[in-house]
Amino acid sequence: MQNRLSELGFADRFAQEAALYPDLHPARVIAQYKELYRVTTAESERLAEISGKMRHAAVEMSDYPAVGDFVMIDRNEGSQDHAIIHQTLTRKSVFIRKAAGKAHDVQVVAANIDIVFICMSLNNDFNLRRLERYLAIAWDSGATPVIVLTKADLCADIPEKLREIETIAFGVDVLVTSSLSEDGYTAVLKYITLGQTVVFIGSSGVGKSTLINRIIGEELNETREIRRDDKGRHATTNRELFLVPTGGCIIDTPGMREIGLESVDLAKTFSDIDALAEQCRFKDCRHELEPGCAVRQAIADCSLTEERLQSYLKLKKEAKYEGMNAKQIEKEKINTMFSDFGGIKNAKRYIKSRNKGNS
Repeated sequence: MQNRLSELGFADRFAQEAALYPDLHPARVIAQYKELYRVTTAESERLAEISGKMRHAAVEMSDYPAVGDFVMIDRNEGSQDHAIIHQTLTRKSVFIRKAAGKAHDVQVVAANIDIVFICMSLNNDFNLRRLERYLAIAWDSGATPVIVLTKADLCADIPEKLREIETIAFGVDVLVTSSLSEDGYTAVLKYITLGQTVVFIGSSGVGKSTLINRIIGEELNETREIRRDDKGRHATTNRELFLVPTGGCIIDTPGMREIGLESVDLAKTFSDIDALAEQCRFKDCRHELEPGCAVRQAIADCSLTEERLQSYLKLKKEAKYEGMNAKQIEKEKINTMFSDFGGIKNAKRYIKSRNKGNS
């Protein structure tokens, strides 16, 4: 069992949590429909639905399983009935977006991702500000971003584009690919190893589907149709997880390109600005007209561009972090995570009391 699940990314951290449910079986969600899920176990694929208890306990849409989640189901093989999902294992990374028609609710687009390939073509789509946005979202998910530059055959000065990216993407690998080359995707393939799960995000038309088709070795749409043959009346889905023949998994979902700024990691994306802000005379410096502003000085010295600062301020505003420094943003994110407990202090008290009760 472990070999098959390991191919699906079922690492030790998931196995340890799964052991808490000895009467259930681990599986991974590989497709999501309106009322059902397709899950795969060590032995087979099958349709599943969540238990009544799980449905009743769900407060937000993010409490429901999503593609990429590891779940615990009541049966592994044999019965033709739908399996019942009783538990979602703790996610190690997650992509979220605002739920349609909901003021504050968020929806999980994909879970348990290791690498996010940010695709951007080297023609008219090339945009550093958009890249900053994608990097902020990718870092916040808990996964590792990798930039994939497509359509290299349409760019007259690739070294110049790489130099521009170096000024904003600190510590991020950058790959250059071309659709004209049969082996143009091999640089990407090296990152997709056994047990790893990856996603591709980026604007329409940058070549994501072409890359995915070459990696899985067949047309994505044809693969979807084959998978749907046995479920007849069930609604179709655009969110699915596919196994890569050479090892690893790809989650493909058009929703990935619609992700909003519900939560971002500005500390990693704009580490240069945060480092400069630490040197400002005032801790609450807004980097406008305040005296002793190290950020404004960097712009005057041409070591930082005004465009990058404005991008940083815009993303802070969209993510409702306007006026906060890096430490305050992290505190705000933690308090939001533990809002059901009344903040991080109450959450710590709750965890402490639980530990005492179990000792």
